[in-house]
Amino acid sequence: MEDTHIINLFLERSEDAIRQVEVKYEKFCFKIAWNILYNTEDSEECVNDTWLITWNKIPPKMPAKLSAFLGKITRNLALDNFRRKNASKRADTHMMDICGEVEKLENTIKDYVEEDIKKKEILNILEKFLSDLKAGDRDIFVRRYWYMDNIKDIAKRHGCSETKIKSSLFRSRNKLWEEVKEII
Repeated sequence: MEDTHIINLFLERSEDAIRQVEVKYEKFCFKIAWNILYNTEDSEECVNDTWLITWNKIPPKMPAKLSAFLGKITRNLALDNFRRKNASKRADTHMMDICGEVEKLENTIKDYVEEDIKKKEILNILEKFLSDLKAGDRDIFVRRYWYMDNIKDIAKRHGCSETKIKSSLFRSRNKLWEEVKEII
């Protein structure tokens, strides 16, 4: 079923919208949650919560791309779940590496970006940054920082070494930093 039709079902408040979105996007959303949590029950809970939140957000929101809308909700739920479960203990997962890298990016931006720079400007910089990356580097960056894939899986996906993936991510983060520095 087309995304526009599914969105229309949500707008009509038809319960079939939940069934249709589940059929089309359950595996996609589960994979996002799984990459963060590595726990079947928690991942399934995030996916089910995604459907409820989507039901409550459409309307009034009209997502331009339903998969991105659902992915973002699932990702945020999974990250919240991860933080809640690991708040008082040291987690032994790939997420600690990713969280450290993301935290460095966030701290860099927080430290140097003045408060009057609006969220839209930052999003425009990120959008331009991603569009300027080569397709392979863009996929590596998105797989790591959006889908939270581990380095080994990304290397396997691209048919290269983990060292090459780490180098690509390092160069991409530095390039993003250079672009952010230009606006401050």
